[in-house]
Amino acid sequence: MDLRKLKTLIDLVAESDIAELEVTEGESKVRIVKSSAIPQNQMVMMQPQGMQQHYAGGPAPVPAAAPVAAPVAVPAEPTGHIVKSPMVGTFYRSSAPGSPAYVDVGSNIKEGETLCIIEAMKLLNEIDSDVSGVVTKILVENGQPVEFGQPLFVIG
Repeated sequence: MDLRKLKTLIDLVAESDIAELEVTEGESKVRIVKSSAIPQNQMVMMQPQGMQQHYAGGPAPVPAAAPVAAPVAVPAEPTGHIVKSPMVGTFYRSSAPGSPAYVDVGSNIKEGETLCIIEAMKLLNEIDSDVSGVVTKILVENGQPVEFGQPLFVIG
């Protein structure tokens, strides 16, 4: 959405009794809100999910000096081959509710064996292992949304 369209929308809201206007064009979404709590003509642009940035007027707040904290133990990275999600969707450990999971921690698997299903846009996509080994860790809960590249399994 270009700046001329945005300026026209801002002027429309400012000159009318409209308190709020939201416009979606492609993957861009613009929401303009008029109220006494915020300066007039303030605009917030929303980017597609995963790339959200917030735009607002005024300087950014300066954080206060934080007290010195004791060192925190960082969990060790899992050792082994990490199977990552090839897409955005919903992670399922079995083919249907009530069915046994494809794999559990400790399962011996072969390359090409199905590990889970990721549902994306009403399509069920089987995710196969690209290595042989033993499943040492399952990093995602059943029914949880996953992002592209998110670690799903550790295979040792």
